Amino acid sequence: MKLLTHNILTSNIIKGVTRGFPLKIKSSRLEVKEVDFNPDFILRILPKLDWSALRQAATEVGYGNGLPEELPSSLEGDDSLQKTIHNILLQVEIVEGELECPETGRKFPIQNGIPNMLLNEDEVS
Repeated sequence: MKLLTHNILTSNIIKGVTRGFPLKIKSSRLEVKEVDFNPDFILRILPKLDWSALRQAATEVGYGNGLPEELPSSLEGDDSLQKTIHNILLQVEIVEGELECPETGRKFPIQNGIPNMLLNEDEVS
């Protein structure tokens, strides 16, 4: 699971959960896979992401160093930060681990890079 995917996942689908984002990450196996750098993609996707959730996720998996607290208003020309964000979003992959609902503590396993967000019948709203 890439951190780009993590940034859109929520556990608000669990009955009674109102604060299901961002999910906490506990990684037991992580890989960094080479992906071609595409600065246009990075600049287009950033406004759609929750920056604080991305920073939290990157920190939880050990890749938060060098990320500013606030996203600068413009990244045009800042190749270093663009490449850091590219690495975090597209190259860092959680292969094994779990996601945890911040409200209930419900854990969702990640196996072979795929998060299992299936709910039990009693959890469905």
